[in-house]
Amino acid sequence: MHTKGGYVYLLTNKTNRAIYTGVTNDLQKRIYEHKQSLIKGFTSKYNVNKLVYYEVFDDIESAISREKQIKGGSREKKIGLIERTNPGYKDLYQEL
Repeated sequence: MHTKGGYVYLLTNKTNRAIYTGVTNDLQKRIYEHKQSLIKGFTSKYNVNKLVYYEVFDDIESAISREKQIKGGSREKKIGLIERTNPGYKDLYQEL
């Protein structure tokens, strides 16, 4: 059985106020969908489409587990993850 890798990612809006945690097996495609507001819900409602953090996993199960861990953490912990690797809140989408 071939298993795909996975990604956990954090998105924010242009004021860096809202933070969204997501998981996917195709990061480039998923962020494109967020940027085009193809996904109805929180991200399209609040224009949350700036990729500011992501982690890569060998399998989707590990990514889902990590997503739950991040979602269960505080807002401060999410901000810490972003600021340790991306203190300027630069949109990382172009680097994918």
